[in-house]
Amino acid sequence: MTNDSAIDQTGGPIRTAVAGFGLSGSVFHAPFIAANPAFSLDVISTSDAARKSAAAGSYPAARIVDSPADILSLADGLDLVVLGTPPATHYPLAKAALEAGLDVVVDKPFAVRSAEGQELIDLAARLGRVLTVFQNRRWDGDFLTVKSLVETGALGTVTRFESRFERWSPEVAKTWKAGATADEGGGVLFDLGTHLLDQALQLFGPATVTHAELSVRRAGEKADDDVFVVLRHSAGVTSHLWMNMLCAQQGPRYRILGSGGGFTKHGVDPQEPYIVAGGGPLDEDYGVEDPDWAGLLGRDGHLDRLPTERGAYPEFYRILAAKIADGGAISSLPVPVDPAGPVEVLRLIEQARSL
Repeated sequence: MTNDSAIDQTGGPIRTAVAGFGLSGSVFHAPFIAANPAFSLDVISTSDAARKSAAAGSYPAARIVDSPADILSLADGLDLVVLGTPPATHYPLAKAALEAGLDVVVDKPFAVRSAEGQELIDLAARLGRVLTVFQNRRWDGDFLTVKSLVETGALGTVTRFESRFERWSPEVAKTWKAGATADEGGGVLFDLGTHLLDQALQLFGPATVTHAELSVRRAGEKADDDVFVVLRHSAGVTSHLWMNMLCAQQGPRYRILGSGGGFTKHGVDPQEPYIVAGGGPLDEDYGVEDPDWAGLLGRDGHLDRLPTERGAYPEFYRILAAKIADGGAISSLPVPVDPAGPVEVLRLIEQARSL
């Protein structure tokens, strides 16, 4: 089964299917696809009865099917599939979707092994399909703020970068997470860690893992839920990255030290909770952080509050739509996330696990 065009032959919107309607599909993908007129949300797959009802209620024009296999059986009427399924399924489903003639968005982690990710990149290039990875936290408002500080040299020469995703979640809530081992993409290093590693690489370039601590704190956890990783970047920066699902007192989201000053930021980007609470990406106040969470820029005794830039998750699908509309894989426009970056993230995870 093949699909020769990345766009509906009628010149209509990009016909899109979302595989999975848990947090990923319902919060991070479907709302943004539906809000962008360049796309039509045509198919959603989920085997859960409650999620089927929620999907049908929120997106009445979409066809609700049981499984990703059902989506692939409809490939001739689709252009794009978004994989919001558990990590162990990413490689086989992405491979099947590419071979069915579809462009593909894979949620993070790209795959469970770096070799699988590289194989998907090579396959997409050979088949002439668009392939990208949903590293959405490149568009967190706090990360955009940090990126601007680094790029403008506001901190001088950066020497140390500290970044945290810490939560208080004593129970392993999701069924697939409760049963997934590290070999199956389970654990906080594959979950939150892929964001932290990706952001560090985006800011400071290639790196090597020089130290890693992987621990299990919660009953029922099969992989890891308390992780600390140290990166040494080729540019000379040291990154300290924490991810913890059993953290009763959370540290700053970011702390960056440089020769000209520092920046400390608490709190988490508001875009996910805003969508969960029923807001939409087209709302006037979407992505706007409460000013009380502004970070502190400067040095002790000389600190200024720096407002957080507006978060911009819709940018991912805007960039993707432009790429597909311009000819897909043959276009010179960039994909929102070059999958080579997430492959490098997987290599760092493999380094951390080998220490």
